[in-house]
Amino acid sequence: MARRYRYGPWHGGPDPLAPPYDVAEALDAIGDEVLAGGTPGEALRRLLREGADGLRGLEELRRQARRRREQLRRSGRLDGTLDQVRELLDRALDAERRALFADPDDTARLEEAELDALPDDTASAVRALAERQWRSDDARQAYREITDLLRREVLDSQFAGMRDAMANASPEDLQRVKDMMADLNELLAKHARGEDTHQALEDFLGRHGDFFPDRPATVDELIDELARRAAAAQRMMSGLSPAQRDELTALTEAALGGDLGLAAELDRLRSQLRDARPELAWDGDPRMRGEEGMGLGDATAAVAELSDLEALEQVLGQSYAGAGLDDVDEEMVQRALGRQAVDDLEALRRIERELTRQGWLNRRDGKLELTPQAVRRVGATALRRVFARMTGTGRGTHDVTGAGAAGEPTGASRPWEFGDTQPLDVPRTVRNAVHGGRNRDGRVQLAVDDFEVVETERRTRAAVALLVDLSYSMALNGTWGPAKATALALHSLVTTRFPQDAIEIIGFSQYARVLRPAELAGLDFDPVQGTNLQHGLVLARRFLDRHRDAEPVVLVVTDGEPTAHLERDGHATFSWPPLPETLALTLAEVDRATRRGVTLNVFMLGDEPRLVEFAGELARRNGGRLFTADGDDLGEYVVRDYLGRRSGRSRSR
Repeated sequence: MARRYRYGPWHGGPDPLAPPYDVAEALDAIGDEVLAGGTPGEALRRLLREGADGLRGLEELRRQARRRREQLRRSGRLDGTLDQVRELLDRALDAERRALFADPDDTARLEEAELDALPDDTASAVRALAERQWRSDDARQAYREITDLLRREVLDSQFAGMRDAMANASPEDLQRVKDMMADLNELLAKHARGEDTHQALEDFLGRHGDFFPDRPATVDELIDELARRAAAAQRMMSGLSPAQRDELTALTEAALGGDLGLAAELDRLRSQLRDARPELAWDGDPRMRGEEGMGLGDATAAVAELSDLEALEQVLGQSYAGAGLDDVDEEMVQRALGRQAVDDLEALRRIERELTRQGWLNRRDGKLELTPQAVRRVGATALRRVFARMTGTGRGTHDVTGAGAAGEPTGASRPWEFGDTQPLDVPRTVRNAVHGGRNRDGRVQLAVDDFEVVETERRTRAAVALLVDLSYSMALNGTWGPAKATALALHSLVTTRFPQDAIEIIGFSQYARVLRPAELAGLDFDPVQGTNLQHGLVLARRFLDRHRDAEPVVLVVTDGEPTAHLERDGHATFSWPPLPETLALTLAEVDRATRRGVTLNVFMLGDEPRLVEFAGELARRNGGRLFTADGDDLGEYVVRDYLGRRSGRSRSR
């Protein structure tokens, strides 16, 4: 059957017809971080924090949230409802006093005295006037507006938009609100007991859907919205001074006091919402310090947004254990920062997703690492940088002068010499005879000088063991990054340009271990003490024994003398200063390598006297060479040495 497609309007967000995301720039940024000594996970987190050209990172989104938070805190004061109540109370008292002033009766004077004796605080004054028989219609209306205002603001602080809906509410309207809150509390109680509430939610919205125009799809979605606002209302009250808080509490109790059922349902709702979402910010001063007073509903909305911004800042910081972009709530981002911020967040998520989908990153045992494809790319970058520093080194190949039958054709030929065993280049030989004019009776006559043979080159095969110091001192001395980049560059050189060679990267600190290419890119220094060169040389010797037909090449990169060795039981022993036993066992491995015909070249990343003394003894016993390099020169020195040894042009330095 033919597929059918349904199309609809595009409501914003990333372009659905956009081409797949190009991660080349992101991968290169990660590669730069790796070559500087970082891990792929650290590099990706930094890229997501800082962003890229045309793409805002998490830090920029976090700064935008912080700016919005500070702007919101200066937008108003939380005690605006108290100001409105005082204004209405003053209006009622002024109108009542005008009505009393026109009455010459002594009863009017007595009532004036009662008004003058009202308590100073607004809440007490409002309560004292609850049973008053007002003479002025304007005063009576103003006083009724106080109760109406408080009721509307209290409900609006819990249900957004309720303030306008409850303006001039009739007793029937209030009863509908009570019924809705009673049904809502029953729905939440069922959900808390673990009962199936799907149909109950449908029934609830069928009766009270006009109170919830967004029509939540699940009870959890309903709880999320209500709890967010309830928590904001609680924080709003915490932001008032104790006197203001007591006064506002007394006023709201007075406003709802005539309807105990509504007050009880509202208290029960707040309690259930707090139990359902205890992780929300229910307490703490929002510290809003604006000039203009806000009503309870507006203040609650502002504090809710403020709470969102504070939570968003924390999650965008990604500074907690197990942090990830999946923790960022898109709805919260859109509410706080707008649609563009959501698109930027999705673009950041797409970086990691596309790096994985396109085969550049994967996860192993919960850690992010580069794939072999990505390692080759990063290694090639490191090698290009090394070659950019190398001048006057020639081709850098390791061909051996001379040709043999077992060699590889170069595509060229040369004149035959006595003793040559190379294949005869027949076309060139015949051409030489024709050009030489030795053509009689239509037949070509060959002379000795006409013969040419196919030129071949014989390539030697090498087994390269690169030993890299992983000890903590490499990070302290700032040499870990160059050492890691050098290892990647050498690995790229051997595997891509000299595939007949074998290479093994061995890292050593307290113990030594063989490093996989992907592990090498994600490698970090070991936060332990110990430079166990002895163990590293043992592993190098085992590697070379598997390639006895190859020329052995051992390169050691270190910034310190040996400080650890293996005991007979296989456990490492560390000591500073080094034990004589440590030095003796390390030099014993050097002697074994020397008898095997292995030359050890040491690249010293420091000039510590004890290191220089040990390296000098190593060179004396083995015949190898010492290179004193800094971080910038290390890659060049190692690659030069490898290429020089392979071409027979090794030079002391």
